[in-house]
Amino acid sequence: MKIALLGYGKMGKAIETVALQRGHTIVIKTSKPLDYDITTADIAIDFSVPTAAFGNISNCINNNVPVISGTTGWLDQYNDIVSLCEKQKGAFIYASNFSLGVNIFFELNQQLAKMMAKLEDYKVNIEETHHTQKLDAPSGTAITLAEGIIKNNNAYNHWDLDKATDQQAIAIQAKRIADVPGTHVISYTSPIDTIKIEHEAHNRQGFALGAVIAAEWLVKKTGVFTMKDVLNIG
Repeated sequence: MKIALLGYGKMGKAIETVALQRGHTIVIKTSKPLDYDITTADIAIDFSVPTAAFGNISNCINNNVPVISGTTGWLDQYNDIVSLCEKQKGAFIYASNFSLGVNIFFELNQQLAKMMAKLEDYKVNIEETHHTQKLDAPSGTAITLAEGIIKNNNAYNHWDLDKATDQQAIAIQAKRIADVPGTHVISYTSPIDTIKIEHEAHNRQGFALGAVIAAEWLVKKTGVFTMKDVLNIG
């Protein structure tokens, strides 16, 4: 495949390394919004910044180039992208996290939420830790985890950053520490014990590999998909 890397920071460079190892070609690598000819690419991988993501993704869809995005912080415009993709018969995948391990973790989180739904003595908490360059808080992954709990446990209907404002809120603590690729912990605490599940990324390679696998899967398809479709899970 001829790949466009829209966003050439640490993640973009990690994706480049994995893509080249898997026999692909990088035809565009840029961090400047819309400063490229997307028609030279077979597919685009967007790991840009929240202010650039919508323009990058729209440009790809309007030019019939499949696109996957791992940029978080722009999802107030997600439904507009879905509508555009359907109108243009494009191909698009968004994931808050492309790591294969994290997507398994998402499924474990939902299964645990179902198991804990009737155990009222346990209160849930999410903690996420990332590198200091991460622009958004909480992470998109943490939000996805919170949404998975809300979907499967009627005791909760929203999340709050740092501290829960009421009994129906899931508190998400967001920590920023230098050189931490990403750690997410789900804790259920009662007066007598605590149950935890945790995913810890050791480096960016897992995110990069998942993004390239998703790109390979999306080529020559039409529609809006998720990593569940790519991995055939859930």
